[in-house]
Amino acid sequence: MTFDGEPIFVGLVCLVLAVLVALRMVRGLSTGRLPVYRTHLERGEGEAKFFALFAVQGILFLLMAFIAADLLLGLGFRD
Repeated sequence: MTFDGEPIFVGLVCLVLAVLVALRMVRGLSTGRLPVYRTHLERGEGEAKFFALFAVQGILFLLMAFIAADLLLGLGFRD
């Protein structure tokens, strides 16, 4: 029996990235600024743009958390 560490490594990377995205979202809601590449999007510049970017980051968080759970817990969705 061999041990395949690649899914565990990728799962841990996805988990760390999901936590970083979640921290970015929480910080963005509290300060009213979301980072976009090298600039920032202020809530006052446009509520719709701000919450659209927030929704995209929320979807990214859910996707990364799902991938991490699948790889770390062996749920079998990738098979």
